Amino acid sequence: MFNPYLQGLLVGFSLILAIGAQNAFVLKQGLNKQHVFWICLVCAFSDSILILLGVFGFSKIIQSYPEIVSIAQYFGAAFLFIYGAQHFYQAFTVQQGLIPRESEESNLWKMLSICLVLTWLNPHVYLDTVVLLGSISTQFIGYEIYFALGAITSSWVFFYSLGYGARLLLPLFNQAKSWKILDFIIGIIMWVIALSLLK
Repeated sequence: MFNPYLQGLLVGFSLILAIGAQNAFVLKQGLNKQHVFWICLVCAFSDSILILLGVFGFSKIIQSYPEIVSIAQYFGAAFLFIYGAQHFYQAFTVQQGLIPRESEESNLWKMLSICLVLTWLNPHVYLDTVVLLGSISTQFIGYEIYFALGAITSSWVFFYSLGYGARLLLPLFNQAKSWKILDFIIGIIMWVIALSLLK
């Protein structure tokens, strides 16, 4: 039982640590101290659903109907391009550091909607959680649930660590220049991922 759980934990961390649109969004919300608990909850819960679907057979459906991934690719690429453009705009226009941004109100439902789109319209999420983890879990016949629980644990630990751990960087982000750099990097990440989806 422990070995499948540990394998799931390690594989889960190795996949989720890559910088992506979802992680960048969680990091920025953590720095802004805006709806961190709910954003992390949505990300971790969504990952949990996808991991369970992958481990218990949904990967076969994805492989049988690849058009599902293709549709998500185009919608995801369009969204990431627009979202990345917004960050480029902020990088060249925002002149304030962290303190003014803390008082800036953001709508919870709007943030959760963006989070859901970044999660569920990202084909890489399906390939990592559903197809890849689903395939690896076949090595642990009879113990798949422990492998899945290990991967799910990695997701919950990672997102909440990223969301709340971002506060350690707060002194750095008191400067407007730091925000400009972060927004520019996030914009690049979004556009690179968008282009990779169209290839």
